[in-house]
Amino acid sequence: MKLHIQSAVKMLAVAAAMTVAASASAQSAGQWTVKAGLNVITPKVESGDLSAPALPHTKAAVGTDTEPVLIITYSLTDHISLELPLGLPYEHNLYGAGAIEGTGMLGSSKVLPVTGLVQYRFLSPTATLRPYVGVGATYAVFTKTTGSAQLTALLDVGGPPATFKLDNKLGATLQAGVAVALNEKWFMDLSVTKTYLKTKATFSTGQTQDLKFDPLGVSFGVGYKF
Repeated sequence: MKLHIQSAVKMLAVAAAMTVAASASAQSAGQWTVKAGLNVITPKVESGDLSAPALPHTKAAVGTDTEPVLIITYSLTDHISLELPLGLPYEHNLYGAGAIEGTGMLGSSKVLPVTGLVQYRFLSPTATLRPYVGVGATYAVFTKTTGSAQLTALLDVGGPPATFKLDNKLGATLQAGVAVALNEKWFMDLSVTKTYLKTKATFSTGQTQDLKFDPLGVSFGVGYKF
């Protein structure tokens, strides 16, 4: 994860150095931009205990995933814009933690985060470097949840394959980023988002577990201004 962030920051620094002497284009009222890149989602999980019958302090951890993303932005004014990220579902693996740490992968789930943001962009629309902040909401849709043999062995030894589902939930999202103009139309962009999201896992055995996902997203891409 640190390598992804460090590489993106270095690329932005190089781009900024190359464009200091160039004339930056306006990202102003009425303008559309489209950005394509990669987004790394890292859940910062706080897990509740699995309900009985289970070992005390049976918890869960969730893995990272990286997917391509297409981001559309519309400028309402010279400083206020709306942003809509579009992309493929992310696949996150579920692992044992706490009393069952080291049991391996317990399952996986596809997650489609539907996000809308309102942004404030600092400095002049003609600035080469333009930082921004955003606030909005994310509705997380969980699909294609799959349990593993380890999950069955943990919950119901000798029983049918164990499955689970995750509740779809709405959460608040905060954003900070910077855009670097390369010329009159093209730009590079680095964005970090933090979403505050809680959900509940319900297992085929009737057990439940509360999960606070709170994912951190790091997006880097190249964009074009219309």
